[in-house]
Amino acid sequence: MTGDELIWRIAGGSGDGIDSNSQAFATALMRSGLNVFTHRHYPSRIRGGHTYTEIRASDEEVKSRGDGYNFLLALGDSFGRSQQGENAYYGNEELKPLTENLDELREGGVIIYDSGLIDDDELPADFEERVEENGWHVYPMDLRAIAREHGREVMRNVAGIAATCEIIGMDVQPIKDLVEENLKKKGDEIVEQNFAVIDRAIEIVNEEYDPGAPDVSLPEGEHDGEQVLINGSQGIAYGAIDEGCRFIAGYPMTPWTDAYTIMTNLMPEVGGISEQVEDEIAAAALAIGASHAGVKAMSGSSGGGFALMSEPLGLAEMVEEPLVLIEAQRAGPSTGMPTKPEQGDLEFVLYTSQGDSTRVVLAPANQKQAYEHSRLAFELAYGYNIPVVILYDQKVGGEFRNLSRSVFDREPNPAQPGTLTEADIAEGPHHASGKFKRYRYDSETDVPGRSIPGQTDGRYLATGNEHNESGHISEDADNRVFQLERRQGKLDSIREDLNSREESNNVQHGPEEAEYGILTWGSQKGTVEEAVDRLNEDGPRVKSLTVAEMAPFPEGEVTEFLESVDEALVVEMNASGQFRGHVQKNLGQFGEKMYSLLKYDGNPFEPAEIVDGFETRVEGGVETRTEFNTHMEPAAGD
Repeated sequence: MTGDELIWRIAGGSGDGIDSNSQAFATALMRSGLNVFTHRHYPSRIRGGHTYTEIRASDEEVKSRGDGYNFLLALGDSFGRSQQGENAYYGNEELKPLTENLDELREGGVIIYDSGLIDDDELPADFEERVEENGWHVYPMDLRAIAREHGREVMRNVAGIAATCEIIGMDVQPIKDLVEENLKKKGDEIVEQNFAVIDRAIEIVNEEYDPGAPDVSLPEGEHDGEQVLINGSQGIAYGAIDEGCRFIAGYPMTPWTDAYTIMTNLMPEVGGISEQVEDEIAAAALAIGASHAGVKAMSGSSGGGFALMSEPLGLAEMVEEPLVLIEAQRAGPSTGMPTKPEQGDLEFVLYTSQGDSTRVVLAPANQKQAYEHSRLAFELAYGYNIPVVILYDQKVGGEFRNLSRSVFDREPNPAQPGTLTEADIAEGPHHASGKFKRYRYDSETDVPGRSIPGQTDGRYLATGNEHNESGHISEDADNRVFQLERRQGKLDSIREDLNSREESNNVQHGPEEAEYGILTWGSQKGTVEEAVDRLNEDGPRVKSLTVAEMAPFPEGEVTEFLESVDEALVVEMNASGQFRGHVQKNLGQFGEKMYSLLKYDGNPFEPAEIVDGFETRVEGGVETRTEFNTHMEPAAGD
């Protein structure tokens, strides 16, 4: 989709209100009948540093960020580091919201920049030349002065949005409605000041420029039903609440903090508890304790924080404690790039902790799956008494997209099928000492039900050591084999369960008869699907499969897909091809069919990059276009 669409980018410094104002503008566009999708780029700094948010709006479904953009609102960085001297290490940070965004601006695009902060004398020497070459329409406006005259300097971003509306032909009333909704609690004076700033900005556009000159306009659209604007972090939180989670423990770490904060704010409304503790070891251990006591519980972290959870995760596996953990990936190793997306933690999450792991790993691809897989995670954890990890990245967690409100119109589910009633316990096996045989040998399934503290005759030992039926430490060889195989057998049962469901979590897109395939996982789904649609414009060439179930692995679905194509391009955001390696580990016979397209520069794929990677491979090449920071890896044996 590259036709009738607005891709608007607002750029400034961290602390300039880029995130909150872009969400407001995205909401206004959604309420105007359009489908929207946002992408956020920000530094790991509290104040200052170039940040931008991009909003793609169209009357068609929007699944991904686009290729470049066509409208730039450059506010400048009002919190930039000292600009003294030509050799300042970070350069002129006030200018970066303008200068660092020019390369991706499409021909014929629009630029509004705040001339109150960005001095014309400091513009790059080739700026005017580039403007002429690309046919850009430039609107220098002293947004700072407008805001100061009619309100407060912080309102300059509202002035910029008002100017945007006038240029693209958008009714400004939805913006005013949102201003009133969001700021009324601060008093009528603040609302009226914002209205005055909006009106004055529109007047200046019409007094000093021709707002109709650019060929960039607002598409027209209409929604079938009520829409909500949601990101993946919210989806995970809402799914957890609806599935009965009433306890969360954590320690802040980007980008997991978003989901944790949302859950923390929601818990009091549902009678739940949120605890911020001293570190991630304590967070995971506290969640295990809450679950052991009978409450649906979760915890999570990112990168190094999740690494600290390895031992508690292993404990949950050994004692068969239901638990949901979140791992929000970021570029690593070590501190890496905390605010940039990457898919480099797949192997880590699959295998962290010592010994043979017994866990479920789900990788939601978008906001809708974030909600659905969060619910599924609790369903599996508390149905099979097993830890489940939700693995996602900053792209899924931070990007907003409109969804029909009906997606969330589902009944809550507080049930814990893996937990026994006292009547069940009374009929269950007990040791002569009275202890309940929680890990019994004669269970009809691999999932013997658990008791919780306080239940009559439900006493047993929960230990991280290998143990016998009642939980007592045992190093007997036969017992070890039985208990380990029983725990591992849960994954087979879960695989059968997932296979039997009416709708798969692993999504295929494109024509069945296509001879080529694109295989991906997690957050790349929407971008890959848009690339597939473009590649099929002249005929059915390619189809895709996005895998969400990392463990237990869906061998049947992936086998069927790979058998149906001549070659498959595996698209992922890491340097080592971890998902491709995971597929080959489970399905080694397809190693010679799979090629990798990798990206690991801290920015998610754009559709054009995947189209280029696919066409490069089909033509027998190994080098993608130089303007793309992508990397091609050959198939095994090549």
